[in-house]
Amino acid sequence: QVQLVESGGGLVQAGGSLRLSCAASGNIRRVNDMGWYRQAPGKQRELVARISSDGSTNYADFVKGRFTISRDNAKNTVSLQMNSLEPEDTAVYYCGAQIQRSDQYGLYAYWGQGTQVTVSS
Repeated sequence: QVQLVESGGGLVQAGGSLRLSCAASGNIRRVNDMGWYRQAPGKQRELVARISSDGSTNYADFVKGRFTISRDNAKNTVSLQMNSLEPEDTAVYYCGAQIQRSDQYGLYAYWGQGTQVTVSS
């Protein structure tokens, strides 16, 4: 069994900051890419930021240098520091990871339950 648990969402005023965290736990052999995605009402889920196991990152254009993704490989955690938040950033944010379980050979995608981020104007 593998679980991803997110924390850190909430309500913030425009221009404010939030930090999201996600921890992967269970019978894990290896964690490959980890990332943050978001889904606003009526819209499809979209990539926010992604980080590989060697630390390489890529960001969605709308991040515009406002967000920073980081990870701790020893703890199987990934974080997203979000600054200069805008009302358009309001969405449910999901943590996703490619994980190889101890009892499997392949990598599979796992998702957290999501955490709500609301930015008021």
